[in-house]
Amino acid sequence: MLFALLAVLQESHGSEGFASPFEVNFGLFFWTWVVFIILFFVLKKFAWPPIVRLTEEREQTIKRHLDEAEEMNTESKATLEENKRLLASAKDEAQKLIAEAKGLAEKEREHLLAKTREEQERQLERTKAEIEAEREKAITELRREAVDLSLAAAAKLIQQRLESHGDRKIVEEYLGTLEERD
Repeated sequence: MLFALLAVLQESHGSEGFASPFEVNFGLFFWTWVVFIILFFVLKKFAWPPIVRLTEEREQTIKRHLDEAEEMNTESKATLEENKRLLASAKDEAQKLIAEAKGLAEKEREHLLAKTREEQERQLERTKAEIEAEREKAITELRREAVDLSLAAAAKLIQQRLESHGDRKIVEEYLGTLEERD
């Protein structure tokens, strides 16, 4: 339509065309305004409502997305704070468990040390008893040896062999009297 109007304008001027860009042509001025006003009303009636509607829809969509993003940001911050609180709680609980484990380990160590000491004491007592038994056994053995040596010496001195059981009894009684003196 615009081209048709321009073609009509060009025919009305004839073949002379546009002489100067600075020359004012009121017919062209008038028709330009008419075309502009017609185009304005056509655009206002058919183009602006869909453009405005699409722009408003786009604005609402953007606003909704911004609201959702803000809500998600708030939820993220709340979740982050909850995670920090849970982490601190977990750290505290871990510290408590470590302290409890250390306490239990210390108690167990003390228990084992006490048990080891008791076992050492029992072993020491057994060893002392064994030593005492061995000492008594050695003393008894030494007495027998002494009796045998005494009898051998006495037999040599007397040049005769006395009855060994009776001789033993005499020597043992004599050694017993010697022990009582000590």
